[in-house]
Amino acid sequence: MKPSIPKGTRDFTPEQVAKRNYIFETIREVFIKYGYQPIETSAMENLATLTGKYGTEGDKLLFKVLNNGDFLAKADKEALAALDSAKAVKSLAKRGLRYDLTVPFARFVVMHRNDITFPFKRYQIQPVWRADRPQKGRYQEFYQCDVDVVGSNSLMYEAELVLIYDEVFTRLNIPVTIKYNNRKILEGIAEVAGISEQFVEMTTSIDKLDKIGMEGVRTDMENRGISTDAIDKIAGILSIGSIDEMRPLLSSSDAGRKGIEELEEMSQYLGTATAHNTVQFDCTLARGLSYYTGCIFEVTADNVKMGSIGGGGRYDDLTGTFGMKDVSGVGVSFGAERIYDVMQELDLFPKSDKSALKVLLIAYDKDSHHYAFSVTIKLREAGINADLYPTPTKIQKQMKYANARKVPFTIHIGGNEMERGKLTLKDMNTGVQSSLSLEEIINQLGDH
Repeated sequence: MKPSIPKGTRDFTPEQVAKRNYIFETIREVFIKYGYQPIETSAMENLATLTGKYGTEGDKLLFKVLNNGDFLAKADKEALAALDSAKAVKSLAKRGLRYDLTVPFARFVVMHRNDITFPFKRYQIQPVWRADRPQKGRYQEFYQCDVDVVGSNSLMYEAELVLIYDEVFTRLNIPVTIKYNNRKILEGIAEVAGISEQFVEMTTSIDKLDKIGMEGVRTDMENRGISTDAIDKIAGILSIGSIDEMRPLLSSSDAGRKGIEELEEMSQYLGTATAHNTVQFDCTLARGLSYYTGCIFEVTADNVKMGSIGGGGRYDDLTGTFGMKDVSGVGVSFGAERIYDVMQELDLFPKSDKSALKVLLIAYDKDSHHYAFSVTIKLREAGINADLYPTPTKIQKQMKYANARKVPFTIHIGGNEMERGKLTLKDMNTGVQSSLSLEEIINQLGDH
């Protein structure tokens, strides 16, 4: 049998894991700096928890987990005979892999409401799964790095999340554009166009704008039953570039006016800080997930052709679906996989890895190998990443291993080194060798 892994998934080498950890640690440091606390949730959720939260398109991408044991015993036989998969799955699977971290977080908040303090600020770095078609920057298993706050309507948090985006990407040296909009503005557009009842269809189409262009969006809206007159009005409004220009067009819509007010208040908070990246209003930003109700965000890298590398928004009553009404929340997510691909393409990862092996000890015989083992322990106690080749075999073989591991230093120990108490330290980059005491070696390696 030829070994393989499911499509849309990946293995990671030690070098790749180190780079991914660099991204995760950078993001985690900023989250903690802004006062967010870590939680984790189960990889599997009840399908009842997940379905209906992501829109029709999103629900199609949920990975279902078959019921335990003889899953056909209680299956809907009529649905199976009719090849009605949508109906049959209800009797075959009661659980699914989480699609994102936001819905499980809402469920977590409701279940742990007596154990947490509101406003509750949390961050979460875990994998999610989507049955999407794999392509560049799009995988079926990938990590999300989420930061959310629930229990407050304050638009201060929208501004704070923009600044978190700005700081993380500045630290990672990725120039980005942080776009924002408000779902209430989109509601206003639908209302002005006379298609309030087709709001979901409209936003689903608009969400595809960057992929299929305006003509493609027009066609998609037509296919969803939106009239030509309404499409013309929507297209005209979407061509507007500023909030000031949009205000008179949405003056007849309560939702539209409220959306503009919220963006203006968020902008007041942002005006007290200096962003290092581009932050701009984009009325075409839709965010297809159906649970968003207020400000929405999306981040794209400036110098790489890639989809969004971050996104999020406010959800006013996501916890309400789990029995906890009127608890507003807002949050954003970092797309770790795409961020990795962007940094790889732009060669932005640090050249040195703090977690990498710094020194390999090489022993010449059995006695020196035991001695070298004790030296390895002392180096590790001093906080130096050290390892010892497992057997005192040929020097050439040990050096080949050191080169393969790209170790910057080796320590050579034989009878002479043991007698003199001076060890031979070799710089693998320059080839220079020095005879030093263990204390001197620790001091020197600690400086690198």
